[in-house]
Amino acid sequence: MLELAGIIILGILAQWFAWKFKIPAILPLILIGLLVGPIAAEFITEDGSKWIEPIWNGKKGLFPGDGLYYFVSLAISIILFEGGLTLKRDEIKNVGPVITKLITLGSAVTFFGAGIVAHYTFNLSWELSFLFSGLIIVTGPTVITPILRNIPLKKDVSAVLKWEGILIDPIGALVAVLVFEFISVEGGSGFTKTALSEFGKIILFGTSFGFTFAHGLAFIINKKLVPHYLLNVVSLSTVLLVFVESEVFAHESGLLAVVVMGMVLGNSKLKNLKELLYFKESLSVLLISILFILLSANINIEDLMLLYNWQTAILFGTVVFIIRPLAVFLSTYKSKLKTNEKVFISWVGPRGIVAAGIASLFGSKLLKQGVEGAEYITPLVFMIVLGTVLLNATTARAFSKLVGVFLKSSDGILIVGASQFSRMIAKYLSDNGRRVVLIDSNPDHISKSKDMGLEAIETNIYDEDISENIELNDVGYLMALTGSSVVNTHALSKFSGVFGEQAFYRLISTEEMKNPQNNPEMGLFSHTDDYINLSEVVRDYPQINEVILKSKEHYLKVIEKLNQEISSIPIFVKSNDNVIHIIPSYSEKMEVEEGNVLMYLGKKLKIKEEEDD
Repeated sequence: MLELAGIIILGILAQWFAWKFKIPAILPLILIGLLVGPIAAEFITEDGSKWIEPIWNGKKGLFPGDGLYYFVSLAISIILFEGGLTLKRDEIKNVGPVITKLITLGSAVTFFGAGIVAHYTFNLSWELSFLFSGLIIVTGPTVITPILRNIPLKKDVSAVLKWEGILIDPIGALVAVLVFEFISVEGGSGFTKTALSEFGKIILFGTSFGFTFAHGLAFIINKKLVPHYLLNVVSLSTVLLVFVESEVFAHESGLLAVVVMGMVLGNSKLKNLKELLYFKESLSVLLISILFILLSANINIEDLMLLYNWQTAILFGTVVFIIRPLAVFLSTYKSKLKTNEKVFISWVGPRGIVAAGIASLFGSKLLKQGVEGAEYITPLVFMIVLGTVLLNATTARAFSKLVGVFLKSSDGILIVGASQFSRMIAKYLSDNGRRVVLIDSNPDHISKSKDMGLEAIETNIYDEDISENIELNDVGYLMALTGSSVVNTHALSKFSGVFGEQAFYRLISTEEMKNPQNNPEMGLFSHTDDYINLSEVVRDYPQINEVILKSKEHYLKVIEKLNQEISSIPIFVKSNDNVIHIIPSYSEKMEVEEGNVLMYLGKKLKIKEEEDD
């Protein structure tokens, strides 16, 4: 009982520590596992016992017999299912040819390159060498995201790394599963008729079980045949059922089945998909915390000593400094990415949860089968995981500055609310070279925004997802333009520290407009126009007009005239170096020079001619 409670407590503390210091959770989890396992046994306890003993050894331990193997299998099935839920067909279309090549050509380069190096450095069989290389294909998003979250990068660079991590997880898992089958069938004589038959059974039963149960679960949920309070636990039990049933019909097909099931459900019209994702994500965090402390604690000093040689350094250096850059540069050939961006993507390739988890699972199974050299699989993969995470977590920010991809100024603009006037303002800014992202919970607003060629994200402002989006690292301005003063105020209080480092504004409320003395410092455009005024002006006069300014006095006169008009609203001032500045409701504070351009929304007025007179 003490061991089990300790694992959970230490795991959650490690997760909090990782969040607090913005590092991948896998790093403290593995270090804690090594501390309470092999390090404690070798250097701390007098009798050589581990503080946490994953396998029952007669005196202490958590899992008797094959219990640890079964727990690892079920835990990984849930983690892979959750990963499959995040894969969307339309996202694959939008991420571009670079990511498509990275998860195909790049994976092939890693698979064959790392396999060849492992074979000749550690004298492993070709089958085990390619099992190792299949396991280290993956670069999980749970590892990359904390590293990139604190580094302002161009959207293209962060998008490549983020989506590569998401899409390649199940691909790497699938490759590892298939290679493992060629090894384990017929006691290692992989390429026989029996092995090919078993291989075909894995593909058949894995895909058919995953596809069938996914549609069945979607039907049950959409028809509301399960009460809401049982939705998550029914989904969880179905995942476990699919894994176990698939394993019964074809040994080792369960992992493929749950990945397929997750992918099908993630792309279906499931009404409760977001809620299901939140539950599975929370469960995955708990399982990952337990799993990696257990797996690290289960390693023995003898396993670690297998790596205490020059071959380990050669293998790690080749994988990180030769194979990864080769895969990236071949995949990005003739792309729009610059050389320094390719170099940074080559540097950031940490391995994560799936690699270490499946390595422990397959390594222990091959050891039981008596496969020669199987003792190297788990420690070698753990070495790659821990080494790449340590390298990237400690150097990624400094390396981004060194190669020149670190954004010194975050000029992107995040607009909360995608109504008609928000879309018009966003389109104008986008056409003038500014990156603008719209967020809204209204799918119709998001659809219209995308039809205009604008970046738009459908999300609820009260969700936490948006602040975790590493593709918004270059956003430094925040504009809250919704019809609710409560939502606008909440958006600023919640996101101003994340996306408003340069400036943050919101529309004034109707009450504030009635009393100019209540004009807020972060008010937007003017102290006489709220959401209703903006909507009516755009409805009647959907255009943006420009006026060349002569001086600060000229600017103040124009602002005064626009504030007196109910059909025209000032929005921006463009400086002489073509930088667009947002006009706050305290418009007299704007710095204006001769030749600047004032932009206003609505009816075109004869401002210039009147001033000339």
